[in-house]
Amino acid sequence: MQKKMITMLAALAVAAIAPSAQAFDIGGANGWKFSTDGFLNVFATYESVGTRPTGVIGGEIGGDQTGTGESQQQFRVRTGLLPVGFGLNIQAPTTNGVDYAVRLGLYPQVQNNGGSRTDLSPNIDFREINMTATGSFGQILAGRAINLYQAKNILTDMTLFGAGVIGPVDSGPTMGHIGYGYLYPNFGAQIRYTTPDLNGLKVAFSVNDTNNIGAATVRNVPRLETEISYSTAITGGKLQAWVSGLYQQASFSDAKFVTVPVTLNPDGSITPEHTIPAVRPGGHVTSLGGAGGVQLDIHGLQLLTSCYGGRALGMLGMQGADALSADGKERTNWGFLNQATYQLTPVVKLGLNYGQSRAELAGNDTDLNIQKQQAATVALTYNVNKFVQVIGEYTWAQDRWFNGATQDANIGAIGTFIYW
Repeated sequence: MQKKMITMLAALAVAAIAPSAQAFDIGGANGWKFSTDGFLNVFATYESVGTRPTGVIGGEIGGDQTGTGESQQQFRVRTGLLPVGFGLNIQAPTTNGVDYAVRLGLYPQVQNNGGSRTDLSPNIDFREINMTATGSFGQILAGRAINLYQAKNILTDMTLFGAGVIGPVDSGPTMGHIGYGYLYPNFGAQIRYTTPDLNGLKVAFSVNDTNNIGAATVRNVPRLETEISYSTAITGGKLQAWVSGLYQQASFSDAKFVTVPVTLNPDGSITPEHTIPAVRPGGHVTSLGGAGGVQLDIHGLQLLTSCYGGRALGMLGMQGADALSADGKERTNWGFLNQATYQLTPVVKLGLNYGQSRAELAGNDTDLNIQKQQAATVALTYNVNKFVQVIGEYTWAQDRWFNGATQDANIGAIGTFIYW
């Protein structure tokens, strides 16, 4: 089977690529070709989450709890960090030395989203819709694909093919170490150029569709991302290293007041519609980030360290609502992931990793704000054959706030992958 890498991941969920084989490859006499690739995974997970502290802001492991006064246990049968992936590829005849291709990637879930037997509408995520032109000049990509910034941070995490931290999203993937060692890079519309392989060195640059940065929703400055990567063979293995970067600005509306809709409060009372002063009318914020990592494979041992840092990045999804303080100031965010795996036998691999993500106080933040999210995972992977794996995991996760309050989770998962 021909090995390759296929991109995917989360919507909120999570990004990923998986080793795959072209199971179906159809070619016509005129030089056009059609192929498919993909994977399917199903995990049984059990999560025990401690009591969420009262009044705190942020934190992800208890995000699906309905209250703050009790602990929670939950069993699911679901996808892991990766959804199900199904890729459709069309390749045009090579023309003037250039290979043109189109890819459509569909990524559904298998879980019920908490519904009854009538819940027959699993989430389907169109994460990849792009065309590429590849030649001696390198590659140009246009369309929707995984973003460059922090992409390799998530794609080198072993929990990409597991569950890791479960998180609050019923209808999407689990989180792996998203928010617990790196941020979710997301898939987005972009125009990207990647150089040809220069003795192991590649440089990529993209102009991307813009994101809101917290509550700053006026986006009139391009979002720019870049990645520089290097890969080489060494005696007994291989080495790869990378750095990536992100830059974007966004502004707040000029409106001096905003309308808050009718709200149903937890105690059953109703707060009527009302207006409040807007956050920083006409002001702007800047999102700036750097990331990098090194991975060494030698004689069955794989060692990885990766990290990121910057401002207005958020603690989970890139540039989310928690990228800014309530009064619209950029928070500083940073984190890292360390990992070691070892190939015990030709079909059994043992892995261990630990990561954390942090936020610094900004603006009108208080000690009720989230300070650190950390998690450690141990995993055992068994290759049944070339295209089927069985994975078992245990994950411990903890959210910590600036006032010292914590919330812990213990998570077990066992599941299987099939690749084609």
